Amino acid sequence: MKAINAIRMGGVDILPLVEGGKGVAISNGITSGHWAAGGGAGTLSAVNADNYDENGKYIPQLYHGRTRRERHEELVAYGINGGIIQAQRAHDIAGGKGRIHANILWEMGGAERVAAGILEGAKGLIHGITCGAGMPYRLSDIAAKFNVHYYPIVSSGRAFAALWKRAYHKAASLLGGVVYEDPWLAGGHNGLSNSEDPTKPEDPFPRVLTLRKLMREFGLGETPIIMAGGVWWLEEWEDWIDNPDLGPIAFQFGTRPLLTQESPIGNAWKRRLLTLKEGDVFLNRFSPTGFYSSAVNNSFIHELRDRNDRQVAFTTEAIGEHQATFGVGPRKRTVYLTPTDLQRVLSWEAEGYTEALRTPDSTLIFVTPEKAQEITADQVACMGCLSTCRFSNWAQHEPDYSNGKKADPRSFCIQKTLQDIAHRADDEEAVEHNLMFSGHNAYRFASDPFYSNGFIPTVRQLVERILTGR
Repeated sequence: MKAINAIRMGGVDILPLVEGGKGVAISNGITSGHWAAGGGAGTLSAVNADNYDENGKYIPQLYHGRTRRERHEELVAYGINGGIIQAQRAHDIAGGKGRIHANILWEMGGAERVAAGILEGAKGLIHGITCGAGMPYRLSDIAAKFNVHYYPIVSSGRAFAALWKRAYHKAASLLGGVVYEDPWLAGGHNGLSNSEDPTKPEDPFPRVLTLRKLMREFGLGETPIIMAGGVWWLEEWEDWIDNPDLGPIAFQFGTRPLLTQESPIGNAWKRRLLTLKEGDVFLNRFSPTGFYSSAVNNSFIHELRDRNDRQVAFTTEAIGEHQATFGVGPRKRTVYLTPTDLQRVLSWEAEGYTEALRTPDSTLIFVTPEKAQEITADQVACMGCLSTCRFSNWAQHEPDYSNGKKADPRSFCIQKTLQDIAHRADDEEAVEHNLMFSGHNAYRFASDPFYSNGFIPTVRQLVERILTGR
């Protein structure tokens, strides 16, 4: 394997190894601190980061506000306090080595306020801010205000060009790097555009080469590109390393740090990672953000797939083929289905899926009474964790704090499930019945000799192994 040399990033020379930021509470001050101590860039998640009391005990995020707006304010306060705590932990562990970055989901509720609050409260502890899941035009403004480097996450050269021309050219000196995230292989939320086929992955090399050509046009030939998504062993990327056409390249590891001693995920989750097979990670569009996302195809995903399959279109008047009457809700308000769809509905009801829930697209989905109650309760308990949420119809913008659409029961409360799996992942049931984000290469844990006999390395051991190869 080629030697891995330090590159200039964020104003210093560091190893071109970046820890991917994973929220909620999965990349934290401990993981990022140890990664930075190894000489790379550790990334703590600033998405609803965990809080701890003076004794180091985790403080659950419980909400007391009567309205969604009140609970949203509580969530923002939790996020700022937790981010500051995690930044201090990372700084202490890193001991001045490497870099500490904080990762923000741009579509997170209160993203700008949380980012600014953390950077204000953790001055000097965070060296860079990473941001994706949307078009974070104001990321450069936040970075300039606090004099930290910024690292936008994009999945195409076109997206970066739009960001640069609109905002980033005004803060060029603080652009520490550009993260290219493969929209077919990365874990979590993915940046697939409407013109890209989710079933047809594209080779990242020409896409990154296009990004570099654009960056050179903008005078950014020496600004690193950080390759994210699908990175496992660096010898598989030897044609990228020291490639003059690509310029300086770093590599981001999101999935592999899950399986380390310092990783906060529970033992049941870690055991599950060691059993995954190719294809077990599912690219789906169930997220309340509206983005595609990659997650382990467990019972949680199965239920969402089945829920969406039990779906029929309806009209409020008899139109065309929609002539069969059907009663919806406690008052059995009449809607019209096609005769074929009515027969499907009757078969679902016979199986126990007796509750019909309306969607924003003039369709009905059919679920059990228990699932209907859960969906309704989750929608009512919304705390505005996203800037706009299709599941609850929350939007953080005044005056009505609504996205203007009917709440969509085909999705789910992402805050609830991510908090649950983050803090109950010693429980097999919690791992099976919650959203488990993962990159598509997670199946390689099972076949990689490094993890033979259930071996789980420390972060330092993982970094050393990455540097030395197989």
